Amino acid sequence: MKKVVKFGGSSLASAEQFKKAGEIIHKDTERRYVIPSAPGKRFPEDTKVTDMLYECCQLAQAGEDFTKKLTCIKERYQEIIDGLFLKLSLKKEFDIIEKNLKENAGENYAASRGEYLNGIIMAAYLEFEFVDAAEVIRFKENGEFDSEATNQILGERLAGIERAVIPGFYGAYADGRVKTFSRGGSDITGSIVARAVKADVYENWTDVSGFLIADPRIIENPEGIDTITYRELRELSYMGASVLHEDAIFPVRREGIPINIRNTNQPEDNGTWIVESTCQKSKYVITGIAGKKGFCAVNIEKAMMNSEIGFGRKVLQAFEDNGISFEHVPSGIDTMTVFVHQDEFIDKEQKVVSAVHRLADPDSIDIEADLALIAVVGRGMKSTRGTAGRIFSALAHVNVNVKMIDQGSSELNIIIGVANDDFETAIKSIYDIFVVAQL
Repeated sequence: MKKVVKFGGSSLASAEQFKKAGEIIHKDTERRYVIPSAPGKRFPEDTKVTDMLYECCQLAQAGEDFTKKLTCIKERYQEIIDGLFLKLSLKKEFDIIEKNLKENAGENYAASRGEYLNGIIMAAYLEFEFVDAAEVIRFKENGEFDSEATNQILGERLAGIERAVIPGFYGAYADGRVKTFSRGGSDITGSIVARAVKADVYENWTDVSGFLIADPRIIENPEGIDTITYRELRELSYMGASVLHEDAIFPVRREGIPINIRNTNQPEDNGTWIVESTCQKSKYVITGIAGKKGFCAVNIEKAMMNSEIGFGRKVLQAFEDNGISFEHVPSGIDTMTVFVHQDEFIDKEQKVVSAVHRLADPDSIDIEADLALIAVVGRGMKSTRGTAGRIFSALAHVNVNVKMIDQGSSELNIIIGVANDDFETAIKSIYDIFVVAQL
């Protein structure tokens, strides 16, 4: 059996955390490939190393002295090295980093050095081989991740290595220029490595024991999720659930490799298993609830709209021409509503309204702002009658007005639109009826 393990920034923020990670890895000889993040916060007021590196880069680009900030970063790493009692010097690496920053190597290069340096330390601590992600993870010239080239290069490189540390978050173009994924991209690296080595399991170690049914900032001590499918996770991640980078799903999904979200500080917890499909019934009808605030609804009315061929296309073209993506488009016989992100739309609203009038000739357009969207997700909904009815009942009980409801044909999720002010109340009422009362 072969396991790929990724440790997040909070799991590697100090020597003490490094030791916990080391114990976890050594406890299971099947944990053979390790993906470290850069050191995160040691305490709430602390600064992540990646953010400190961004600051160094910004100072360098402005022609200002960044050596004081870089010295703080050196001290962070030296503190970890000393705490692990390693005979390791990063002087050579920091000299190169300082030189490259002075030569404007760019933000991608600067940000990637956090994982790069932590990878060197982790490899020395575990006595594993260090493999620089820039040598094995490839990006195309347009900035897109090259999955097939990477899979081949990485697979060939790791085929002859029994145990290795591959830093997360970055790769490189064919010419060697460093390119990073979006923030949280170490999750993606772990997934890429798992695919390349044909791992049996991808373990993602972080500071929480897996996914929770709802946001703990809204629900006090919400129940955890034991097992969730890739599709359910995709829906919840898109709507704000953020334990795992949503793009980390794709490389392992195509290979059917399960992901296990675990807690570095509570390694005895089973965490959450993310799988392609399962015959295990979820504990509740719903698997999770997630949502976002800050949407607006553009309501378009036109008599006999349903019989006009191409009306919807013309309306959406107005949004496309102005560089605005839409979230949902519920419609009636003579009405069509387009939900968009308010912050993207607000500066272009009149241009869009004019374009809709010009292209589709509607009778009227009305805009409603300050809305929230909530996704209720669960594979158990498909085989359970009255799920939508229970949601409406719960919301009516707490006097929340539903602005929109949209259910996909897969019956995997129901999207509800409410006012921003009703967002927390709505989530609490849905959680109560499905999890607390289980009605």
